[in-house]
Amino acid sequence: MHSFTKILARGLLAAALLGSVSSAALAEMVLNRGNGSEPETLDVHKSSGVPESFIQMDLFEGLLMADAKGEPVPGQAESYTVSDDGLTYTFKLRQNAKWSDGTPVTADDWVFSMRRLIDPKTASDYGYFLDQVVNARDIRLGQNGKKLEDMGVKAVDDHTLEVKLVAPTPYFVSSLLHHSTHPISKANYEKFGDDFVKPGNMVSNGAYMLAEAVPQGYVKVVKNPNYWDAANVKIDTVMFYPTEDIDAELQRFKAGELDMTYELPSQQIPTLKKEIPDQIHITPYFGTYFYAYNLTKEPWKSNADLRRALYLAIDRDTLIKHVTQADQLPAYSFVPPGTDNYPGFEPDVAKMTQAERDAKAKELFAKAGYGPDKPLKLEITYNTSENHKKVAVAIAAMWKKTLGVDVTLQNQEWGTFQETRDKKQFPDIARHGWIGDYNDANNFLELETQYIGEQNTSEYNNPKFDDLMKKAGLETDLAKRGELMVEAEKMMIQDLPIIPIYFYTTKHAVSPAVKGWEDNVQDYHLSRWLSVER
Repeated sequence: MHSFTKILARGLLAAALLGSVSSAALAEMVLNRGNGSEPETLDVHKSSGVPESFIQMDLFEGLLMADAKGEPVPGQAESYTVSDDGLTYTFKLRQNAKWSDGTPVTADDWVFSMRRLIDPKTASDYGYFLDQVVNARDIRLGQNGKKLEDMGVKAVDDHTLEVKLVAPTPYFVSSLLHHSTHPISKANYEKFGDDFVKPGNMVSNGAYMLAEAVPQGYVKVVKNPNYWDAANVKIDTVMFYPTEDIDAELQRFKAGELDMTYELPSQQIPTLKKEIPDQIHITPYFGTYFYAYNLTKEPWKSNADLRRALYLAIDRDTLIKHVTQADQLPAYSFVPPGTDNYPGFEPDVAKMTQAERDAKAKELFAKAGYGPDKPLKLEITYNTSENHKKVAVAIAAMWKKTLGVDVTLQNQEWGTFQETRDKKQFPDIARHGWIGDYNDANNFLELETQYIGEQNTSEYNNPKFDDLMKKAGLETDLAKRGELMVEAEKMMIQDLPIIPIYFYTTKHAVSPAVKGWEDNVQDYHLSRWLSVER
C-alpha cells in the first residue's frame, strides 16, 4: 500500500472512530421507571399519592430538596437563616433559578404557591403542612376572619422569602422536601388556571420539564435546560410507566424494558433474592401499613370492643413471613420505630403470644355482641394491587378462623379508591398506608386529628387527643413535646380508629445499568442524582 493510501486509510479509520465516539457521547440517556398507579394529578398542591410525587419531584423543586441519601440539601434556596426565637425563617433564593420557560423564579411565586396550598378553594389534602405558619390554619379552616394575605409569608425582594411561624417547629425545614410545598409559576397559573398541569402548558422549576402524559400509558419528562444545575443532570429523558399489575412490571424489568420497579410481587421475593440478589433492594421505609375503620358508620363508630377484637385477631408475624415476605416489622402502634425526638411506646398486646391475642379477641368479640348466633359481615376496600389483595385475603382468613367473620373484598383503581377513602364512602374498612413526609411523629399522629380535614383516616374525633397534639405543636422543649405525643398515641391506640398492621420496607428491583442509587428510609430517588450506563 502506498504511503498516501496508508495515510488516507488511517484518516478514514480515525474519522470513523471519532464519529462513533461522538455518537456515543451524544446518545440520549434515558431512564425507564416503573411507577405504580396512574398519577392522580401532577398538580403539586392537589395530589396525595406516592406515584405522582416521584414525577413531581423531578419536575418541581422546593426551597430544599432531597439528596441521593434522602437528606435535605439546598434547592431553590441557596441558604436560609432562622431568628433567635425560632419563629422567622429567611430564605435566600438562587439568583439563577428559572422556570422552564426561562423566566426567573421569584419570591412572589413562593408567596403565591404557599397561599394556594392553604386556600380552601384548592381543597388540598396537604394544606395542613403549613399550619405552623402564622394564620395559615385559620385561613385553611375559614376561621377568625383571616384572609390569604394575612398568611405569614412575605417577598422581601425578588430573591428573599420570609416565613413566620406561630411556634418553633423542629420539622419545618425537612417538611419542605414534600411536593405539596413546591412552587408553581404565578404568571403561568394566571394564564392557564388549573390547566397549567397539561403538557404544553406546564412550566416547572426542577431538573426536568413535562413533555408528554398519556393516560394509562406513560409520563415523559425531559431535561430542563433552564434548571440552575442543568450541567450536572446526566439523564436526558425519564419515562414513568404506571403499572398496577406488579407481576407484569417485574416481567418488563426482566425483559429490560424497565430500569427499576416501583414494587415487587411478594411471593417472588424469596426467589429474586437468590436469582438476582444485587438487583433487589429491600430497605426499611419510614411508613406504616394499616387498615382504617369508617367511624361515620355503625357498628364501628360506637363499638370499641369490636374494633379491638379485629385488631388482635391478625397474626402479623405469619402475615409477614408467608405473605408480604419483605422483612417488615409487625405494628401494634402507629408511629414507626426510630422516629426523631420520639421515645415511642409498645402496647402490651405486642408482648403477648398470638394465641393469647386470639383468646382476648374472642372474648371481646362476644362482649361486642357477635358470635355464631350473630355473625359479623364486613367489606375490605383496597386499591387494585396483587400485594394488597393477598394481604386482604390473608387477614380475611384469620378473622374467619378466629372469629367467624365473613369478609368480602372490594378493589378499586387508584383514583376512585382515593376518593372513596377520603370521602369515607367505604362501608366498613379501607386499606391505608402512610409514608412519613418528614421524620417527626407529628406527621403520623396529626392524621387522626379533627383539624386535619379529609386526611383524617377514619373520621376519628377525640377532643382530648386533639388538645394533646395542639399542646405538642406549641411545646419548644423537644423531650416534653415527645412525651405529649406519646400520651396522644397511647390514647389513640386505646380507641383504635385504625388497625396498624406492619411497618413498611421498600421493595425495588434496580438494573445494574442504573448508577447513583442510594437506599434510604424516605425512598427518595430523584432522577437528577442518577445516570444510566448501558
